[in-house]
Amino acid sequence: MAGLALPLLIALVSIPKLIANIGNERFGLLALAWAMMTYAGVLDLGIGRALTQMVSKLRGQKKPDQIPVVLTTASRITMTAGLVGSLGIVLFALFGCSGLIKTEHIPQSEIRNAVLLLAIALPTQAMSATYRGMNEAYMNFKGISILRVLLGTINFAGPLIISYFTQDLAWIIASLVISRVVSLLFFRHLAFSCMTKNEPNYNPNQLVYSSQVAKTLFSFGGWVTVSSILSPMMVQLDRFMIAALLSAAAVTIYVVPFELVAQSLILVTAINSVIFPSLSRLMQEQPDNWQKYFKTWLFRVGALMLVMTSAMAFLMPYILKFWLKEEFHPESVLVGQILCAGVFLNSLSALFYSQLHAFGKASVTAKFHMIEFPIYFAFLYFALLKFGIMGAAIAWSARMALDLSLLMMACKKSISKPSRDRTLQL
Repeated sequence: MAGLALPLLIALVSIPKLIANIGNERFGLLALAWAMMTYAGVLDLGIGRALTQMVSKLRGQKKPDQIPVVLTTASRITMTAGLVGSLGIVLFALFGCSGLIKTEHIPQSEIRNAVLLLAIALPTQAMSATYRGMNEAYMNFKGISILRVLLGTINFAGPLIISYFTQDLAWIIASLVISRVVSLLFFRHLAFSCMTKNEPNYNPNQLVYSSQVAKTLFSFGGWVTVSSILSPMMVQLDRFMIAALLSAAAVTIYVVPFELVAQSLILVTAINSVIFPSLSRLMQEQPDNWQKYFKTWLFRVGALMLVMTSAMAFLMPYILKFWLKEEFHPESVLVGQILCAGVFLNSLSALFYSQLHAFGKASVTAKFHMIEFPIYFAFLYFALLKFGIMGAAIAWSARMALDLSLLMMACKKSISKPSRDRTLQL
């Protein structure tokens, strides 16, 4: 628990100083870079989650000899997807993406160089998701947690340290890229360590690509990819639309309370990474016990997040005034309070999302996101024009309410009419 709080504490210390060192415009663009790196995880094509379920099943069936093939196939797919995405970002940068963002004092060449650096991060993010999925299948949550804490810390501390030497965005973002490359190497090392320690008959010669395994991964991962594209897009869409419709400086007013509130989801993410593989195995090995397990964790997460988000909403004006001092903007308070409601709803949605995926119903969540995206886009656009930054917070939280409602209904239906095949078939 203490380790999970470290990135939040670093963020609390770093963000006000970052804004003071590089200004609102550059911090707004840095926030967009954080969003792009988060969204880069979509390039794993849902393979990481599919790998977690497949390897969990293979371990339960005592078929460890097939696990190296699954890992090799998954990593090659995500590496290829990451490189294709990287090429797309390079072309996007070279052909004038910088002109799409409204800035007054930042040279377009600086923005272009920063975007080019981001292209390096895409393959690393995609492959990291695959190796993280392998660690989750082996329940190596200690290693994942340590890396997550370190990466979350560097995410804020790295740019802050660089900002004392230069305001150039390229150098600031370079610190983020380096941290992603290093984390990929560690995730890979941990994934292979899981195999060598837990599978006594592990043979490096089994590390081969299999088109049949690829097909199986895509059968689940394909729908996860749809969700992986649309869900992060909807999570990050608000700040990009604020930059396009309002200004890069306005992004800072919105992102500061958003990042503060969203840090509370770190704990939910950690818990959910345990729940998904556990549910996948329980549904096969102990089909009468998984509902009790799920309800227990739903109550725990709901109670914890209700207390946390309520306290943050009440203390928001005091926190922001103390935190930002002269950089404090009154509008950020109400934005943060509205987002607290959305974050609470999102924390519950995450558990129902995992339940559906454990059922093997990735297609359901993907279809929900396809329904939500055009509704959210239209609502966000008009809310921004009508209410400004406040409208973005309202639209984001409203989508969380819609998402939770749809997921709860789908889970109820899945329990009454269980899927014939709740796991991936090899």
